[in-house]
Amino acid sequence: MTLKLSISHLSVDNPEQALAFYRDVLGLKLVGDVAQGELRWLTLASPDQPDVKLVLSQPHAGRTQEDGDAMARLLAKGTLGGVIFNSSNLDATFEKLRAAGADIVQAPTDQPWGVRDCAVRDPAGNMIRINQA
Repeated sequence: MTLKLSISHLSVDNPEQALAFYRDVLGLKLVGDVAQGELRWLTLASPDQPDVKLVLSQPHAGRTQEDGDAMARLLAKGTLGGVIFNSSNLDATFEKLRAAGADIVQAPTDQPWGVRDCAVRDPAGNMIRINQA
């Protein structure tokens, strides 16, 4: 039996800002852009790992008004989940993020569990960690 990660989701409040961050700063490729009314679902993938997708959608996308409102409140607090990327050159990736004005949470640091990583927040406030083993 084979089990692989296929898609991960993040909520974002502004699809255009999110696209600029994930595509233009992190270098992911836009592979899908679906709109339904005022809502959008953006699908991105790393050129080095095209079979694993990251879907960015607004809090109300596919949810009831009540649930979307609750998601929007959590997103505004920065309390929703994030993602962890792996970079072959953490320092260069971090400098690119810093130059782009990313919200820096932690500069590259050697962690006691064996990785070197950094942390930033995307424009919506999601925690993005990047490590280099």
